[in-house]
Amino acid sequence: MVQQDGWELIRVAGSHHQYRHPSKKGILTIPHPKKDMPLKTIKSILKQAGIER
Repeated sequence: MVQQDGWELIRVAGSHHQYRHPSKKGILTIPHPKKDMPLKTIKSILKQAGIER
């Protein structure tokens, strides 16, 4: 979903994927969990990425 918004994968550190957007500030870090990710975590990631549902 974040890649569809223009975020590009810049590195993988352990179980975390880090993305950068060409026009938005900051780096977005997304954990790659072994289990399902909690809904609250997903909402937080989307908010940080500036993506609306």
